[in-house]
Amino acid sequence: MDYLDEVAAFVTDTQPAALPEAVLRRSALILADCVGAVAGGMAEPEMQALVARPGLAAGGPAAVIGTPQHAQPAQAALLNGTAGTVLEMDEGNQFARGHPGIHTVPAALAFAARTQVSGPELLTAIALGYEVGARVGIASRLRASLHPHGTWGAICAAVAVARLAGRDAAGMRHAMNMAASFALANSRRTMLEGGTVRNAFAGISNQMGMIVHDLLEAGFEGDRDGVGEVFGRVLSDSFDRAAMTEALGSRWEVTRNYFKMHSCCRYNHAALDALALIAAREGTVDPGSIAEVEVATYGLAVELDDPAPRNTLAAKFSVPFAVAAALVTGATGVMSFTADRLGDPAIRALAARVRLSEDAAMSAALPDRRPARVTLVMADGRRLSAETATNRGDWADPYPEDELRGKFLSLASRVWPNDAAGALWEATLALPEAGSVQAWMGRLTIPR
Repeated sequence: MDYLDEVAAFVTDTQPAALPEAVLRRSALILADCVGAVAGGMAEPEMQALVARPGLAAGGPAAVIGTPQHAQPAQAALLNGTAGTVLEMDEGNQFARGHPGIHTVPAALAFAARTQVSGPELLTAIALGYEVGARVGIASRLRASLHPHGTWGAICAAVAVARLAGRDAAGMRHAMNMAASFALANSRRTMLEGGTVRNAFAGISNQMGMIVHDLLEAGFEGDRDGVGEVFGRVLSDSFDRAAMTEALGSRWEVTRNYFKMHSCCRYNHAALDALALIAAREGTVDPGSIAEVEVATYGLAVELDDPAPRNTLAAKFSVPFAVAAALVTGATGVMSFTADRLGDPAIRALAARVRLSEDAAMSAALPDRRPARVTLVMADGRRLSAETATNRGDWADPYPEDELRGKFLSLASRVWPNDAAGALWEATLALPEAGSVQAWMGRLTIPR
């Protein structure tokens, strides 16, 4: 038995009753967070235009979340996965260096829409899809030129779907290997330059998870070790097969995830958290009195150095813009990264005065830590500094559940009335005890 056999057997043999309560509960929180991110993203103009394209939401069993529409499962997985990344509010896993939740949940929901599934069964499939995909991210070292969205994400989706479909261990192995063949090779420059095609990467991965199911049903097979080949020789030069099975069943990746409150790339968050520490100590700082902002942080964050992003996506991948927007608006949520904010002269002027530098010790602290030190150099000569080693919302500094609920409501209320959004939150967290998800899934669309 090799590592893929061991993983496949684990996925097929693990029963909902055997999952620790904390794993089911965390999976429900991740599901709720993803649904909120999808619903909030669906309110954006480009998503409304995409949903309206002929044939994409032309009817079917699967909900297009936050709209009145339904679609065939593969199309719903594409649309929901794409919407979930538009606002940069979806959860992630710092050890996998990516976002397993939004690569798992849309496919799981799309498949569950055409079968009878209990709440624990759905959450187990999500936890397992998340687990396997995240472990591929942990085991590999993707090339620095790659954007991780859409790489191992198809494996997340395919595993969750295969689990819901009741595949045996041999079928699960084929699903993982076949999904590896559908890995996207996306340039890191796409996100940095604001290429909004990047928002579709997770949607395509979820759609690929559905296609893997159809191919398996038709008798197609993957190669013997597609996972190791693609992630050890094609997209990266190393793949630690032992990491795929290390502490399997005792360490769950859903419990090591992070949730986001800042509506921008995770690499911005350390600097934004340090800014929050300065504000808590000093009170509101007048942006006009700031001569310069110095940000020392890890190398991956220093790459996000564009002070004049061309669109809102590029702004979400710009430390200078994020820092300036936080100082000018006093917030870091969705409304701080709109088109109006993009053209705000005060934000633009301050972003031009943000200086980034890499601290080698901070780079060496990854992935366990995500540090930054921010110094506001004031026009009167004062220097206001703060430093953080972790990011709020991660495994070491988790957000309280009431804050996660507040985030969900702020996103979901973009498409639902506040009371309906609140009821959906409560129903989602009740899924570990739900005998069927059908009534819950009926809440995912809005009335016509």
